[in-house]
Amino acid sequence: MPPVPPSALTGLPSGAIRPLPSADADRPVLLIHLSDAHLGADSTLMLGVDTEASLRAVVDQIHREHGDADLVLATGDLSQDGSEPAYRRFARVVGELGLPVRCLPGNHDSPAMLTRTLGHWAKPVTDVGAWRVIALNSTVSGSNAGHLDRHQLEVLDTAAASAGPRPVLVALHHNAVPMTPDWHDTMMLDNATELFRHLGRWRNIRVLLWGHVHQEFDRRRGNMRLLASPSTCFQFTIRDGRHRMDTSAPGYRWLKLYPDGSLATGVRRLDPRAWEAMLQGWEQLEADQAA
Repeated sequence: MPPVPPSALTGLPSGAIRPLPSADADRPVLLIHLSDAHLGADSTLMLGVDTEASLRAVVDQIHREHGDADLVLATGDLSQDGSEPAYRRFARVVGELGLPVRCLPGNHDSPAMLTRTLGHWAKPVTDVGAWRVIALNSTVSGSNAGHLDRHQLEVLDTAAASAGPRPVLVALHHNAVPMTPDWHDTMMLDNATELFRHLGRWRNIRVLLWGHVHQEFDRRRGNMRLLASPSTCFQFTIRDGRHRMDTSAPGYRWLKLYPDGSLATGVRRLDPRAWEAMLQGWEQLEADQAA
């Protein structure tokens, strides 16, 4: 099956998609980071959350607050089941923004189906304004943990080397560092040391961004910013050395990327009261269906 253009999936005419800013743009780039939508082939509840409804609520907030963004970057687990209908649903909802989109697979995705269904949204290297975005596939078939094989590390090195003076943002699904020192994370990237060795070769790499963890994270490592963002559905946290559900509302991260390689960033979440009302509505729906 040939790739299906996202414009065909969303019903948007191709002219409705905002073009990427040119390479010589001297203004900052506004990038939106989404992650872990966990859509299924059908509209069902997962851990008490209608994942499509929560994604749509986050997209609506992006439209209100950052509708002028230059690029949406989705870092994996777009789907829960790796099905074509799930990716079509993702494209339909996110495509309503009318913005360029790039995405990469997570451990619940089917990389082949994602690429086949979403077409050019799955391009690994994208120049947006003065910056280069490199999207890596850290998935391992049959495993929730991540690994970057030799080919992915070659993609990283080749794209970073050819970026010239451009600042670079590198994205993947799996976290490259533990979220807390007291958490033994068996589902993170298993060759993070090797990744950081490759990243250290290129001084123009300014950001390493991931999904997977369903929580926000912001640290510095040398001249790089390490960032993670909330899921668009349910959230996780680490408390007392244990992995737990978090009642925080879904959200997204915005990044303003300046031509000199500096950046500003922040996380925006749904209104807590509105989110609580959505959760109560789904809880009642489950109760009605069980009755």
